[in-house]
Amino acid sequence: MNGRLKGKVAIVTGAGSGIGRASATRFAAEGARVICVDLKGQDETAGEIGEAALDVAADAGVEENVQGLVRGAVERFGKLDIFFANAGVSGGLASIFDQTPEDWQEILRVNLIGPFLAIKHAGPTMKENGGGSIICTASVAGIRAGAGGPAYSASKAGVINLVEVAATQLCGSNIRVNAICPGLIETGMTRSVYGWARSRSKEDQIGRLNPMKRGGVPDEIANAALFLASDESSYVNGHALVVDGGLSASHPFNRQEYGHTSV
Repeated sequence: MNGRLKGKVAIVTGAGSGIGRASATRFAAEGARVICVDLKGQDETAGEIGEAALDVAADAGVEENVQGLVRGAVERFGKLDIFFANAGVSGGLASIFDQTPEDWQEILRVNLIGPFLAIKHAGPTMKENGGGSIICTASVAGIRAGAGGPAYSASKAGVINLVEVAATQLCGSNIRVNAICPGLIETGMTRSVYGWARSRSKEDQIGRLNPMKRGGVPDEIANAALFLASDESSYVNGHALVVDGGLSASHPFNRQEYGHTSV
């Protein structure tokens, strides 16, 4: 490792598994001190990293929790350089006609309000320190239809617009706000998809709709997060970086007639 984040302090939400865990360990390997955040706490990720990590249990969609994360970073490490707002929920694949307002409220709370809170509270702290990088996990589902459930897709489209608005409103602060749009990645959120395929000996069909003809792995998203967290992306701002094997180049999907609400 080249120490690309040497001396920096990072918060990573959703660090318990998948993209969050891969990113937290990669940040630490590159020299960052990392606050690993998960709803139930994440001793395993922090333990894997060692002394450079701090394990915190928090809900990334609750304002008091996010305020506490930012305050804790400053109290423990003296500053905050990177906030990776990665925590999210899928909400399943039920159609618009089968979801309730309560379903939407919970998905938006975690997936969209969570990144908003990260920006709201990390921004002023980073400004006092001369700048920083805020990264939000969006999705290819936020770009075009066919890659996720309705509420999930809407929440991720909101994240893409949020980073554009935030980058503009943080003008002159030296704080960069960007999103990552993963395609199909093997994580806890997609466990059912991979499990179904493997149980039927159809694993080779995973990711067949993208030009790479495969699904992705968390480390491939962690690499993108590392780039956006590092000074190598110093002129990248208000951008949604797509990491999907080329899926969003066309987004093919199976259309259903109205009335067939199962996905």
